[in-house]
Amino acid sequence: MGIEKNFFLENINPVDFFGTNNSNLNSIEKAFPKLRIIARDNILKVSGEEKDIAAFEVIFINIVDRIEKYGIIRPEELITLLNSDSPSEVFDNGSSKDVLVYGRNGMLIKARTPNQKKMVDACLSNDMIFAIGPAGTGKTYTAVAIAVQALKNKEVKKIILTRPAVEAGENLGFLPGDIKEKLDPYMQPLYDALYDMIPVQKLVSYLEDRTIEIAPLAFMRGRTLDYAFVILDEAQNATDAQLKMFLTRMGKSAKFIITGDITQIDLPKNQPSGLFKAQELLKNINGIEFIYLDEKDVVRHHLVTKIIKAYSL
Repeated sequence: MGIEKNFFLENINPVDFFGTNNSNLNSIEKAFPKLRIIARDNILKVSGEEKDIAAFEVIFINIVDRIEKYGIIRPEELITLLNSDSPSEVFDNGSSKDVLVYGRNGMLIKARTPNQKKMVDACLSNDMIFAIGPAGTGKTYTAVAIAVQALKNKEVKKIILTRPAVEAGENLGFLPGDIKEKLDPYMQPLYDALYDMIPVQKLVSYLEDRTIEIAPLAFMRGRTLDYAFVILDEAQNATDAQLKMFLTRMGKSAKFIITGDITQIDLPKNQPSGLFKAQELLKNINGIEFIYLDEKDVVRHHLVTKIIKAYSL
């Protein structure tokens, strides 16, 4: 006697599972000719003999895991999976220990320079690191990748990304819109990094339930940040009082990364950056490490390296 079971596609785009023009779904149906498979929105209704549905479930879980981890399952990978006697072992040897996150469309996100690798290694043995260096050296991107990896590995319960709402020549009050619309342009580099690393549907879910939170530095006051991976970006634009406030938000089982570029301070001239003082006060504290990046770590256009050198003369 046959049974029916529903399989739900949660936190992934159904199109990624079904494939272009349902190509993946067609391959799955051919592999399970005894099953009746009906796809509606994010639900698969599968009916047939219990043993066939159990075999389908193994394939289903592997496909979903693959998409969640890599952002994609390619047609040739699906065929290999469907033809394997041990589906759960098909992809075991395909990962690299150096990869931090598998981004959209299977993009491999990992440290690309020696100093970026130092950031990754420093996070393994320290709960707080400062990554200081010029624009284009991958400070923010690497920090976000480390945080996303920690979230995926369930090492933390949430990610908090924050920045001072200070930019070159800009004033928040002159920008149009409500507070979120005013602040979003300041946070855009953080959104850009997240969109590279997490499928859009899952990222939207994370933002809605505040598993990932993006907020200006002022919103951190009074909070205790437990079981969180917290990144303060553009820390050179935080005053001494603001930086002290932020650093003392650290709660149980938390990890902090503070990034900054001391050559691009946008604070008023009479307002010194708190990052200078932090370097002096905290440099010898066990559990805090400072990583310094330079023009050799630039991963943008090759002209950026030359521009940084020119301005440093």
